[in-house]
Amino acid sequence: MANSDGVEEERKTSTEQLEKRLEMFDQRLDNIDSVVSALVERVMKQPISLYVTCSKCGHKMEIALIGTEKPKK
Repeated sequence: MANSDGVEEERKTSTEQLEKRLEMFDQRLDNIDSVVSALVERVMKQPISLYVTCSKCGHKMEIALIGTEKPKK
């Protein structure tokens, strides 16, 4: 019986650790979502240009992102 009690306690501890890790992961995803949302809001308020050079042929290209902010009610 002592052996089965130890296994049961180990499973309980393992489950608790897994729950804590999932909670931490959920909080991190929420933080990432907040940062990405703030970035998108800033991008939508002003034009942004990206300049990219092809690593194979050296051709330079410009990518322009132009957004418009929806009026707030």
